[in-house]
Amino acid sequence: MTRALDSTLARTVISVWAWLSLGILLLGLVPLVAIIRVATMPFDRSAYWAGYTFRSVARIHGRLNPLWTFNVQGTPPKDPRLPYVVVSNHESFVDMLAISQIPIEMKWVAKSTFFNIPIVGFLLMLSRDIKLVRGAKGAGARVYTEAAERLSTRSSVMLFPEGTRSASGELGAFKDGAFKIAIEAQAPILPLVVHGTRDALVKHDWRFGRCNATVKILDPIPTIGMTLDDVATLREQVRELIAATKAELASAA
Repeated sequence: MTRALDSTLARTVISVWAWLSLGILLLGLVPLVAIIRVATMPFDRSAYWAGYTFRSVARIHGRLNPLWTFNVQGTPPKDPRLPYVVVSNHESFVDMLAISQIPIEMKWVAKSTFFNIPIVGFLLMLSRDIKLVRGAKGAGARVYTEAAERLSTRSSVMLFPEGTRSASGELGAFKDGAFKIAIEAQAPILPLVVHGTRDALVKHDWRFGRCNATVKILDPIPTIGMTLDDVATLREQVRELIAATKAELASAA
């Protein structure tokens, strides 16, 4: 009983520290990211460096929160400005922080609710991330157009092809969007596999949970020469690859 109480108290104290440090980091980044965005605007239409700086909050906070450990396996792209359409399975909100441990900039397709969060929404806007307004007329077409524009300025784009977090932990069906974007831009797919983030945020509890998460970078899959007729084949190829790697990581945990 005493040990359990001590553990609960420790998690509470660490969570207060982790939330406080995250808030301070985000607040402190606002002027820095804004200055970088304004200073680089004439030659950096994609806001690559503004976004890269914003994403650094995840790498710093990952070291400040002793409840979380993030491990990156695989080799990051040699040329981060190639660019790629990055796809991953989706276990938790913390996936975004885990994936941001990879030291490359990618523009996230994020729900409009994230853009409504104070400070976070402003940083997303400065970084030129892509807003998805679910249910809005023409929302999908706008995401395709904006993603194509970001790719044309040599900035990778990140999507979760499941569309939403898996409630059961099982890998869900993949939607076509990411694969259509990649084929139309003739950009390679960069698959990622996330494992271990489900317990990082405990449901109905403001305190953080313990997690030892892994992000595995798989080999890029070229799309040169593919047409929209190949979307389904590419989608299932990537899903099977992610599912198999996810099972390997689970069995090794």
